[in-house]
Amino acid sequence: MAGEADILLDFRNTFSSISLLKMTEIFSRMKPLQILEIRGSDPDTRVDLLKVLPEATYDVLDGDGSEDGHDFFKVRIRKRPA
Repeated sequence: MAGEADILLDFRNTFSSISLLKMTEIFSRMKPLQILEIRGSDPDTRVDLLKVLPEATYDVLDGDGSEDGHDFFKVRIRKRPA
């Protein structure tokens, strides 16, 4: 894994549109090279998550289908320098 997350967003048990709005808001305020970890339980959120950010602005560090056998996903992204 590539370092600790600077920001953790836990969207388990929240609505997809609220999660996406919050994530884009936080991401826009992040400094370059900061790492954002996103956890969620809604499969639609996982599918749509990175579609709302321009591809040239982030690197996916890792992402998996579950965390320690639990039923939620985790995705870690690093903001690229401008």
